[in-house]
Amino acid sequence: MDAAPTDPDPSDPVLPHGVGPWPGGPDAWPDDPRYDRELLAAGDTRNVVDAYRYWRMDAIVADLDRRRHRFHVAIENWQHDMNIGSIVRSANAFLAAEVHIVGRRRWNRRGAMVTDRYQHVRHHEDVAAFAAWAASEQLPVIAIDNVEGSVPLDRAVLPERCVLLFGQEGPGLSPEALAAASAVVEITQYGSTRSINASAAGAVVMYEWCRRWA
Repeated sequence: MDAAPTDPDPSDPVLPHGVGPWPGGPDAWPDDPRYDRELLAAGDTRNVVDAYRYWRMDAIVADLDRRRHRFHVAIENWQHDMNIGSIVRSANAFLAAEVHIVGRRRWNRRGAMVTDRYQHVRHHEDVAAFAAWAASEQLPVIAIDNVEGSVPLDRAVLPERCVLLFGQEGPGLSPEALAAASAVVEITQYGSTRSINASAAGAVVMYEWCRRWA
């Protein structure tokens, strides 16, 4: 049996996130326009992968744009869902092409943990406007909801170019949103709860798309 965890020693050093100033001072700074001189001087404590350390934010976004995946993520925001920020964060992690907020424009950005700065986010006034946009882009809408007739994720078709549409835990997607979808997919569950957190569902489905196509 594993030993019981012990409390941390207060004398242990607390290591900061990220990296400190570029070693060697200004004379050693890289001659690359993607680097931010203020970050080179002060250090970079942002939550970014090592390859983007000291880079300007716009340079990071430009590099992400060069290799974004071909799926989009949409969230129906008709009850001011607190999960939207977490879904945006997952969309950034799985390199979604764009995130679409359908319905209410305002959403709680705290859960995004500033990843919305690196992720393109578009707003659509209602489901009709969103569906018209998807049709104009020839992107099939794949709704994620555990309603009658939905197909389990492991057996569902996830096109390489598509929009993954999520609702809210509990009420799920509206009838209008389900009607706009070309397919409805559910995540197989094995416990006693009928639904899972919308942000968790988003991460599961995005990971499955990446497993197949990335």
